[in-house]
Amino acid sequence: MRAYGQKFRLISTALLTLLLLAAGPARVFADGTDTSNAAKSDAPNSSAKPTPTNSGNAKAAVKSAESKVEAPIPLTERERWLLDRVEQLEKRVAELEAKSNLGAAAPTETIAAQFAALGATQPATVRTEVPAASPSTIAATTAVGQSASAGGNSADGSTNVATGHPLAALSTKQDQAAAGKPAKAEPFAFADFTWLNGNARTKDLAMDTKFFTPEIRADVSYIYDFNHPKDDSIGGSSEVFRSNEVQLTQLGVGGDFHFDNVRARLMTQFGMYSETTPRNDASPARGQWPLDTAYRYISEAYGGYHFDVLHGINVDAGIFMSYVGLFSYYNFDNWAYQPSYVSSNTPWFFNGVRVQIFPTEHLKIEPWFINGWQSYGRFNNRPGFGMQILYRPNGWLSVLGNQYAFGEETLGVPGRVRYHSDDSIEIKYYDKPENFISKAAFSLTGDIGCEHGGGVSCIGTRNGHPKQSFLGYMFYNRFWFNRDKYALTLGGGRINNPGRYLVLLPPINGATAPTGTPYFTENAGDPFKAWDASGTFDWMPKQYITFRWEFDHRAANVPYWTGPGGITPPNGNNGNPGQFACLDGSSVPTATGCGAIGLWTPDLKKIENRIDLAILVKF
Repeated sequence: MRAYGQKFRLISTALLTLLLLAAGPARVFADGTDTSNAAKSDAPNSSAKPTPTNSGNAKAAVKSAESKVEAPIPLTERERWLLDRVEQLEKRVAELEAKSNLGAAAPTETIAAQFAALGATQPATVRTEVPAASPSTIAATTAVGQSASAGGNSADGSTNVATGHPLAALSTKQDQAAAGKPAKAEPFAFADFTWLNGNARTKDLAMDTKFFTPEIRADVSYIYDFNHPKDDSIGGSSEVFRSNEVQLTQLGVGGDFHFDNVRARLMTQFGMYSETTPRNDASPARGQWPLDTAYRYISEAYGGYHFDVLHGINVDAGIFMSYVGLFSYYNFDNWAYQPSYVSSNTPWFFNGVRVQIFPTEHLKIEPWFINGWQSYGRFNNRPGFGMQILYRPNGWLSVLGNQYAFGEETLGVPGRVRYHSDDSIEIKYYDKPENFISKAAFSLTGDIGCEHGGGVSCIGTRNGHPKQSFLGYMFYNRFWFNRDKYALTLGGGRINNPGRYLVLLPPINGATAPTGTPYFTENAGDPFKAWDASGTFDWMPKQYITFRWEFDHRAANVPYWTGPGGITPPNGNNGNPGQFACLDGSSVPTATGCGAIGLWTPDLKKIENRIDLAILVKF
């Protein structure tokens, strides 16, 4: 009976709190109507607060409503959230009752205070996700979005902004509420950001414990290349590698470890990524102990600590995602399978130390101290430095900036320093879940950078030193249909990169970043301009799986894409990709060295068209 009385008082208190929270009308930005006061309540992510209504109008509206007999009105996002809160509260009471024999059940007043504290962190507007302390919120804000994350693969760093686990965050709020202190809001937990390009769209954790939150990812693709390369090899991409074959792009197994403010994350990369990502890093060629072998099967591996300062500070060391270029390394999180060049050709990971500082629930400042530009080690004698700033004032706007400087990123060329700025904005401009078109958003990214020293110049040709720079952009627009079960994304971009220092080297005769190839040079001043466009259709029957169809058109001003003749010598790779190959498989240092035997040349084209089919899974 005591447990029943506690539950009755708790539910009564909870319902009263919910009614008070639901009293104000919800508003939204993305309906395209009047925004001077407030808009409709269809979009859950607006930060605009509702204004008090005129009492006379309210009474008239009530009388008018009483005089009509209408069909039941569908539940709003806020009403659904309130019902979810009641269900979670009932589960919590059941757990406490189960522990009552051990004296572990919390007093009703403490639980009510906890519930009120959580409710107090909610904005006055409608939202689709639960408070940050719940597993649903942790999952919703997890993964990839732009930038280094607190828990792994999301730009906001909110897999576990607080301590690495939602129950720990809840405990912190309980302690603050019991002590009479206002609970600090979890960063980026005030709205649902699963719509963002680069963020996973999963809202619920399939499994979770106090110590470990597992994560499993699978990316399987079939690529149809209209160039029909006879060796089935595709170059110029960090996502697509073979044609006319079913290939496992990535299998990731790992998750987040979290206990007592100590945090760690591990994610593997079995499949094509374990070969194709390390080959783009030239730093293992410097010194002993081959780093590309040591890290080949790891995409993320770091450990760190959370400090309960401001709205949270995380210090992590190891390999972590960079999100330079907006897109996530994991294709499940992205709007498209093949991102444009400013994403595909910029870093997916860093090896070093990061500090994530959350001054408010809307802002993250993240400085980096790293070995180099997507590198396991240093290219010369100087490390790289960078910083990310992420600002989300409300649920429909995300502003991201990544800055990098001072690293010497050309192997064996000390004194050549790289600078790069990558900046993105994402806006959700439409959100009406009950309509056929349920949501719409766009992302715009612009990149600018250069290198100077070591025989090159940032601005024009000076003293015989050619210009070495990077300029590019990409734009994507996405529409969701039928309550987000289907989506269509249209987009593309363009780059200009004289010196080719960010151009992905074609794997001609097995060439890698350390070896290079004489068939596609990356010398100072070498020109490279390219553009692309794509259309992507997604079917998402469940939150954990995506079926993807995509068409890509890519073009360059120089021969670059694999043609029908392929990029493999007649007898296979001869083991000397840095030299010219003869028709008999031998290697020579010059193009005239083959003599009567004849020189083999790869078949490169200026245009590539292909269809990408993929099944993407994330738990």
